[in-house]
Amino acid sequence: MKDLLSQFRGAVMATVVLAIVCCGLYPLAVLGIGQALFRDRANGSLIVDKDGAVRGSRLLGQNFSGDGYFHPRPSAAGTGYDAVNSSGSNLGPTSQKLHDTIKGRIEAYRKENDLKETESVPADAVTASGSGLDPHISLRNAEIQSKRVARVRQISEERIRQLIQQYTSGRDLGVFGDSGVNALTLNLALDALAAKR
Repeated sequence: MKDLLSQFRGAVMATVVLAIVCCGLYPLAVLGIGQALFRDRANGSLIVDKDGAVRGSRLLGQNFSGDGYFHPRPSAAGTGYDAVNSSGSNLGPTSQKLHDTIKGRIEAYRKENDLKETESVPADAVTASGSGLDPHISLRNAEIQSKRVARVRQISEERIRQLIQQYTSGRDLGVFGDSGVNALTLNLALDALAAKR
């Protein structure tokens, strides 16, 4: 009986010590390091305007549907761009529903950007990302949309292209992926430019 109580006491003490270390000290250490070294990223890479209002996150896509804005990738997350329901559509390449959805998106993209039937459409303009929250669009996608945005906002295409270059991020670590444009930061820059005019 003494041996059983000794083992029980040892198990309880080990559980308490591990709970304190794993559920208290370790998370506090990680939080402290994150806040000290990576404060912006640890807090969600939020974009805050001059009035202190949060406009979004550099890491999450948002829906912009107005003609004067660059449109992001389509989203399959919840009802669209819903971070709580981050996911893709899970439709495979043989899915008729996926085929019909992409076909409809291609037609809509060509119509809103005045593209001819023979002109190609960037894949990221008509397919959702795996998370449904990708904030970036390809340079080709941004360049195609720049004509529409310039016309609606009555800004020169050259000025729009300068903004695109300004908000283009390079490849990850210089080798992975492709260059992209963060649609949220680009659209906020367009609004700031309009406010100055």
